Amino acid sequence: GDWKPFEPVLQPAPGATEHKIDMSAEETVLEVAPGVTQELWTFNQQSPGPILRGKVGDVFTVTITNNGKIGHSMDFHASKVAMSDEMRTLQPGESIVYQFEAKHAGAWMYHCGTAPTLHHIGNGMFGAIIIDPPDLPEVDHEFVFVQSEIYTGAEGQPGDLTKMQNEAWDAVVFNGYVNQYAHAPIDTVDPDQRVRVWVVDAGPSENSSFHIVGTIFDTVYKEGNLLLSPDETKGGSQALDLQPAQGGYVEFTFDEPGVYVGVTHKFANVGKGAQIVFHVGEFDMEGAPGGH
Repeated sequence: GDWKPFEPVLQPAPGATEHKIDMSAEETVLEVAPGVTQELWTFNQQSPGPILRGKVGDVFTVTITNNGKIGHSMDFHASKVAMSDEMRTLQPGESIVYQFEAKHAGAWMYHCGTAPTLHHIGNGMFGAIIIDPPDLPEVDHEFVFVQSEIYTGAEGQPGDLTKMQNEAWDAVVFNGYVNQYAHAPIDTVDPDQRVRVWVVDAGPSENSSFHIVGTIFDTVYKEGNLLLSPDETKGGSQALDLQPAQGGYVEFTFDEPGVYVGVTHKFANVGKGAQIVFHVGEFDMEGAPGGH
């Protein structure tokens, strides 16, 4: 059909100081796995919502319009604003200008905060906003993966709030679709190229232990703090651990051509849709690993 995977390639931050952005909130019927559709609650008719990016000191002027049938709102974790104003619930047809200065670097979550917030996040109203640390080095490739859970309701209907309250998810996914980068492997990376992967755990309720089978992270940045970078101590990291609403990035290279798989190493969730396949360089697919 016309299914396309959510684009995981993260674009460079624009040079502009002010980011003028229009965002909408609405209910949108979307596919979340092959043959499975749900009425997701979305920003800009997609889940995750658009990936936003800027630098420390940039101003974001975001006009949010509720084009849906129920109340929705916005909470940018990258902002320092009173929730009673910018984060108030918009009724259908209402708009608000949510303006903030990005004062701190990080891989931030944004989401709808309308009660019950669990239902709005759990049904797709979340996204990532990347605020680059000063002097962030250039790399060959950047990607962004937002981990979340899916709690299916009836076909074509909203997600099941009772399942959300009981933490009984049906799937754990990256960028909103079950195993989407197994269906559409990422094939743009070559051996020895430097890769930065930004990860945000949108939840609403499950943690993430982000790991890539076959490589080691030599750089780890989590919640505004550079935890590891290459030096004479030769430290390496195997997983970036994130609780819901936390984010960061890892950097690494692939030493050899072949298949590499990104997962959350909370392995019960890998079989529920949380895997990312990289096809690195030129190689023979015969005998490619399938066990991890």
